[in-house]
Amino acid sequence: MSQDSLKSRAATLLEHAGILLDGSRPTDMRVHDERLYARVFAHGSLGLGESYMDGWWDSEDLPGLFTRVLGAQLDNELKTLDTLLAHLKARFINLQRGDHAFDIGRVHYDLGNDLFQAMLGKRLVYSCGYWAQANNLDDAQEAKLDLICRKLRLQPGQRVLDIGCGWGEALKFAAERYGVQGVGVTVSKEQAAYARELCSGLPIDIRLQDYRELNEPFDAIFSIGMFEHVGALNYRTYFEVARRCLRDDGLFVLHSIGSNGSPSRPDPWIEKYIFPNSMIPAASQVAEAVQNLFVVEDWHNFGADYDLTLSAWRANFDAAWPQLSANYDDRFRRMWRFYLSVSAAVFRSRRDQLWQLTLSPHGVPGGYRVPR
Repeated sequence: MSQDSLKSRAATLLEHAGILLDGSRPTDMRVHDERLYARVFAHGSLGLGESYMDGWWDSEDLPGLFTRVLGAQLDNELKTLDTLLAHLKARFINLQRGDHAFDIGRVHYDLGNDLFQAMLGKRLVYSCGYWAQANNLDDAQEAKLDLICRKLRLQPGQRVLDIGCGWGEALKFAAERYGVQGVGVTVSKEQAAYARELCSGLPIDIRLQDYRELNEPFDAIFSIGMFEHVGALNYRTYFEVARRCLRDDGLFVLHSIGSNGSPSRPDPWIEKYIFPNSMIPAASQVAEAVQNLFVVEDWHNFGADYDLTLSAWRANFDAAWPQLSANYDDRFRRMWRFYLSVSAAVFRSRRDQLWQLTLSPHGVPGGYRVPR
């Protein structure tokens, strides 16, 4: 197809979402390089993201634009070979075993603590906040951590496991507020080093370790924003590890992004630039993986709160860019803004959800009223 034909096709598709090419509204797309159309129709989301990184187009309101795109399901019109290859690789190759389990740490979480400290706020908590009664990011993150501790019914002296402990903030919070001792595992060297310093003086052991190596007893387990990196071929193993480590009367809270429908396909741009080897689980996959291992005491969804969280992260990132620019170039800035904007749109459009599952090995006698 000619460049004019591709442009006409793009304009027609975008009109279905209420988006104009070179329009004046914040959610319209302003094109700086006409090669954009061929690149997007050839490579789908990968081409769209890379062309934004290269400065070929802009939008004043990226989250708003992508909310319109997803609401009109335009992404279904851009299935390409890149999409198919990402799907087949994730479905048939175990991308999260052995040394590959540490890829996500090397590529993403080791980017630099300066970046995450600038973006995440008072606490380095890289997951959805709980905004039920909060009106700012720091309060929402503290509310989320406290909600998890209350769901687990933590008591002084208990031994707690954090699978995917990040920078150690959740364990620190649990130890200081609820008097527990804990073990945290992460596959990021930068996170482990930071978490050890953060938790210095507390009864907390931070390990650079694959979760599959765990085999010791705990009174409670939580895992916050890590399950997205486990991979469908390992879901059952993940829950088997949690079950063998959790005492019979313990509780397990899993905090994870989740997909509405059938198992989702990895996005080629996200896979290449942000979260390699990662997958968003579907409810059917989680339900099957916990069979005969856990009773689902509660399945809590507050996915709309992730839009608020991501919007706050983006505002922090933009405000800190003058300082961050000493260590990151402008292409990284555009990549990161694209990532945060698309992610906010995914939750604003309710495409994905944020789940907290409260699980018990045999069912809490008499039932369990889960805090909100």
